[in-house]
Amino acid sequence: MPAARGTDHAPACPARPRAGAASPTWQHAGVTSNAFLPGLREALGAPGVAMAATFLAFGAAVQEAGLPPGWALLACWGIYGMPGQLVLVQAASAGWAGGVGIAVMGAVAVNARFLPMAVSITPVLAARNRWYLLPAVPFIAVTPWAAAMRALPAVERPDRVAWFLGFGLTSWVVAGFASLSGFFVAGALGGEARAALLFVNPLYYALLLAADLDRPAPRRAVLCGAAAASLALLLPASVALLAAGLAGGTVAFLLGRRRGAR
Repeated sequence: MPAARGTDHAPACPARPRAGAASPTWQHAGVTSNAFLPGLREALGAPGVAMAATFLAFGAAVQEAGLPPGWALLACWGIYGMPGQLVLVQAASAGWAGGVGIAVMGAVAVNARFLPMAVSITPVLAARNRWYLLPAVPFIAVTPWAAAMRALPAVERPDRVAWFLGFGLTSWVVAGFASLSGFFVAGALGGEARAALLFVNPLYYALLLAADLDRPAPRRAVLCGAAAASLALLLPASVALLAAGLAGGTVAFLLGRRRGAR
């Protein structure tokens, strides 16, 4: 689905420190910013709870597949995309029957949605030097991207990379430790509970979209995506969701360009 961009209805970002007030700062590549901590605090709210619930279920799935706890942590921090992680869990639990290369390609394919996210968030981050964006690359995932697209328009441009790194790094750490915790409490979670937890983060993302339905771009994205979802019933399961998302997102993007050209 295309990125919902714009500066209207941006939620208030945590207040910046008063001039002259002592405040912890974050420094990278010669740039000092006070925005790292606000991003960190934002990630520890509702986004952190949603991610922790989902990755708790992932850790339980790893334990059920008979894989070691280190595998849960490595898959989470190395891939940081739930569909791709689940693909590798299924492949590993089956003894890599189709080969490691096929499993890796499958994980890459289902996480291909990160590419348009990276493209859409790059101009929003507004880094003076594109090299400053490299530390942010591992943290581009659904939750950090959605939160950043809503909050960054209210953050001063020089502070945006620091805010995103604060949010992304915190989310990444929360996800890893939630996965590890899920591995060790797997016995207390039934199959229904694990399935419910896996859907907490997608539900959180859906609620973010619903909150923006008064804006044209998110409304186009939701309506076109819902209309294209029926394609998933007609296509082979291996490509159904990817094709439906590509079709719906493309139509929404073209409608947005046509509207902007008027």
